[in-house]
Parts: sequence; structure tokens; C-alpha cells
Amino acid sequence: MNFELTSEQRMIRDLAREFTEKEILPVAARFDREDKFPHEIHRKALELGLLHLTVPTAYGGGGLGVFELALVTEQLAWGCCGIGGAIGLNTVAADALTVAGTEAQKQKYLTRLTRGEFGCYAATEPGAGSDVAGLQTRAERRGDKYVINGTKIWISNATVSNFAVVFAKTDPAAGHRGLTTFLVDFDLPGVAVGKKLEKLGQRASPAAELNLVDVEVPATQILGEEGGGFLVAMKVFDRSRPMIAASAVGLIQRCLDESLLYATERKTMGRPILEHQAIGHKIADMAIRLEAARLLTYQAAWLLDAGQRNTTQAAYAKAFAADSATWAASEAVQVFGGMGYSTEFPVEKLYRDAKVLQIYEGTSEIQRNIIVRELSTAKGR
Repeated sequence: MNFELTSEQRMIRDLAREFTEKEILPVAARFDREDKFPHEIHRKALELGLLHLTVPTAYGGGGLGVFELALVTEQLAWGCCGIGGAIGLNTVAADALTVAGTEAQKQKYLTRLTRGEFGCYAATEPGAGSDVAGLQTRAERRGDKYVINGTKIWISNATVSNFAVVFAKTDPAAGHRGLTTFLVDFDLPGVAVGKKLEKLGQRASPAAELNLVDVEVPATQILGEEGGGFLVAMKVFDRSRPMIAASAVGLIQRCLDESLLYATERKTMGRPILEHQAIGHKIADMAIRLEAARLLTYQAAWLLDAGQRNTTQAAYAKAFAADSATWAASEAVQVFGGMGYSTEFPVEKLYRDAKVLQIYEGTSEIQRNIIVRELSTAKGR
């Protein structure tokens, strides 16, 4: 085993860290407070080559692996999970195209993303989130077209997107085998994006409802094949969950950095609070969980790049890193004491940003369900 990064990996990681320190960190609190999308930061990151890293160079992307994307994601999230998510979310739409798109679809939509447009991933509905097979949006075939009707909710970046990867039922009686994926442009009649939803944290990354009323799309807009939507979603999760884990790792690192700095400077009873075991052990545990989460995340990403199945490792990484980030943010507030509850210091924002990491891309509970299923299947072989 070799845990050393290559020179290219170190370079892209350091570039992302430098960009974050210069462009994200100084404005993170303002974008959170103003609930504002970071268009200018997105443009600069795009020009610098920090986005669309896994998109092949033929479509204007970086042509790198999921591992390199995890390195960059971690650094961006260190500065702000909200801004990092907002400018990096195109990756999920790109992943769907990567695993299931035709050459024509990739040429059309991946190049739109790498040129600066936005795409969103529309799976979640008011009555179905973790239960992908329970989606109610319908796509009815009429000749060589499909008519889509339904409502999606909590669709990240919907308010700035130009198209969506939409999951709809083409055969409601077939369960998860009746799910199909479509590419839906937002300039089509019947597509309407609702107002931005108010959120606890990650406020620079907008989420909204997406309403589809008698939206007609040609059969050529199917991503993959009819009835293959569930498989598309599962393949995308194997790619996207390590990225959520990487975001969590970045947030844990920030919690550790802020806590260590404050505990070194803040004094009680004549000495820095770091020297009080009650505080010192919190920071030590933070460092332990950080390293464990990082290794799990890197392993999940590496396996995918090596062409190996990573479903279990992606679930390990996503569950452990997200849970650890939520725990670390809570402990960071505790280390800061009363100051941790103040907007004057960054840990209250870290606390708000962390919670959703346990929810989107499959809740921590769903990750454990996956792990149990995978372990049971492995035992039966």
C-alpha cells in the first residue's frame, strides 16, 4: 500500500487550498448571511480548472479521477461547504451522463457544463427521498415522445440550472424496474422552478422545487434505457457519496483547525484551555475521526478509479464522515463555549452546515442499510 500522493495530486490539492484561502474563506460568512449564489467564485474556479475534473478532456473537462476530485472537494469544503457544494454540484449531473449517456448526449450536455452552464439532479420528491423506488413522477410514452408530470423538491442548484437529470416512472407497476432517467431542458413548456427554499445551513447552495406539467421530451432524451433509471441512480451514488464524504472531511479539518487555534489562545485558570484534559481530549478525538474519515473517503474514491466496485466502501465513508462532521461541529462549538454560539466566530456556521451531510445522497441510516445488505450478500457467496 502506498499512501503518498503523486506530485500531480499534491499540485491539484494545493491549488484548491490556495484558491479556497483566497476566494472562499474571506467571503463565506457573507454568502451564508445573504443566502447568495457564488457566481463569481464559480467563474474563477472554472477558469482555474478546479471544476469538472472527472469529465473527459474531449468534452472540456479535466480528465482526472474521482480521487483527485475528492482532494479538491475536501479543500473547497474546508473553506465553506455551501460554496463548495454550489460550485461543484455539476459533478452529479455529469456523473449521470458519464455512467449512462450516449456519445451525442455527452457531447451536448457535458460541454454545456464545462462551458459554465449548470445542471441539477432531480430525484427527491415530497413523498420520496431515500426511497428512490417510491418516486411518483410519471413519464407516459406517446409515440416517439414522453410526457412527464410530477414535482421534485430539495433540488440543489435548480434556481441556476439550465437542465436537469430527472427520474420518473415509466412503468409504475414494475417497482424500481419501472424507473427511467431523462434529460430535461428548462426552456421546455411546462418546466417551472419554484422559489428558493429556506435552509438551516449551506445557504450559498440554493435548493428549490421543480415542477413538471405535461413536459414533452423525445425518446432520445432518455439517459440509459427505459426502466434502467434505478441502476443509473445506484451507479451515480457510488461516485457521489465519496464526494459528500470528502466535503465532510474538509469540514472536520476546519473544526479541528479552529478549535486548536482557539484552545491555544483562550486561557482559564492561568493556562490555555488546550491543557485542560476535558478540552484536549475533544480535540484529540476530533483528529482521530478526521484521519479515519479521510482514509475511508480516499479508499472509496481509489477503488472506483481502479475499476473496482466501491458500494460498501462508499457507504462506510459517507456514513462515518458525515456523522463525524456533525459530531465535530458540535464539539467545536463546545470548545468555544459561549463564543461558539456567536456569529462572530465561524464554528456556529460549521455546526449548521454539517447536519445536512447526514441527510442528502442517502441518509446515515440508509448507508447502514446498504452496509448490512452488502455484508449479508458477501456472507452468502
